[in-house]
Amino acid sequence: MNISLKRIQAIFMKDYKEFSRNYAVSMMIFLPIILAFMYRQTGTESIQNSFLPLNMTFSMVTAYVQACLIAEEKERNTLRSLMMSPASIGDILLGKSLFVFIMTGVILAICANIVGYTPNQIAVIMLALAISTVFYVALGTICGLFTKSVMEASLAVLPVVLIFSFGPMALFLNETHIIYKIGQWLPSTQLVILAEQSQQGASFGGIAEPLVIILLWTIIAVAAAVILFKKRTKDE
Repeated sequence: MNISLKRIQAIFMKDYKEFSRNYAVSMMIFLPIILAFMYRQTGTESIQNSFLPLNMTFSMVTAYVQACLIAEEKERNTLRSLMMSPASIGDILLGKSLFVFIMTGVILAICANIVGYTPNQIAVIMLALAISTVFYVALGTICGLFTKSVMEASLAVLPVVLIFSFGPMALFLNETHIIYKIGQWLPSTQLVILAEQSQQGASFGGIAEPLVIILLWTIIAVAAAVILFKKRTKDE
């Protein structure tokens, strides 16, 4: 697969301009920040409270914005032109993901600073957050490819927001509860578990399992996004 940095940069700049013009989409970046301020006012310091704004960032910003940018391309029929251009699948997917990836990193840093979250093992947490960002970018890409307009994409992302943002709340339930048994395997829940174990000073062996689970979710989501994109290319 040939990768062109110039084409990736061009797609990146195109997405940035479209994002800055669409206020309905761009205003979403403030929701996790507002939520972070609200949680700081409660004065409750816990990993669960710290990571709720972070997990909301993933679903309401990363997945939502990515889905809307893809859907907007389809709505304007410009995604077809992009697919027919000399740009490879790698160029298109990387270019259309890079802006959202960088934006997510900035918002995560702001939210973490607001709630006062300082990880003990910062390298491990940053790696987990980066992998999680790729996962939600892939989810957003899938939602965008399945929809035909920004409005449809907004609705398609709702299950992502409900399931993955609030999934970690299953940890408050009894371990025998069915929701706990399902919810504990979600990548957002595993991220909270990893952060809790890291904060307790666990060794790498202790945090390896949640990190691997998040990575597996990400690999499956990226593979599904690439397969679906190739299928859409043939359909077009």
